[in-house]
Amino acid sequence: MDERNLKSIIEGLLFAFGDPLEDKEISKVVNISVKDVNKYLQEMKVEFEEQNRGIRIIKINNSYQLSTRPEHYDFIKAVVISRNQRNLSNASLETLSIIAYKQPITKMEIDEIRGVKSDKSIETLMQRKLIREIGRLDRPGKPILYGTSDEFLKFFGIECIEDLPNIEELRKSGDKYDE
Repeated sequence: MDERNLKSIIEGLLFAFGDPLEDKEISKVVNISVKDVNKYLQEMKVEFEEQNRGIRIIKINNSYQLSTRPEHYDFIKAVVISRNQRNLSNASLETLSIIAYKQPITKMEIDEIRGVKSDKSIETLMQRKLIREIGRLDRPGKPILYGTSDEFLKFFGIECIEDLPNIEELRKSGDKYDE
């Protein structure tokens, strides 16, 4: 199978699947190495950008997904109004930030950091699929451990959790505005 046909098949798979699709799954379907899948997807990302297409390919950990271009958001929003596009409350953003930087973390630990109960914020973040249960602690009550999800990465446009801004740098830049 030639490269052009393989790229066409990969694009079709991403379109049909909708959600992020792991490179190893694509590899199995098209019967080529994961290395080649990643090579083709990187080439396709560049091609989509050079052609200024309405969609782009985004990478989330070891998965890929088709996505609209962020600069087209206002046009898309005019046609598709999703209830999930509401802004997060300050309490939910604060809770999400704590989870992102401290994961894995329990609800009790989140409550201690915030100084208030976080039940509603956690519920909202779970409904929006920005966080997920990643396990339980082996202690009385088996408290749930929370962490961010791939949807979190997509929402904030980052490839992996390590791409979050350094918290010390954020503190320093925040000091400039506090003066």
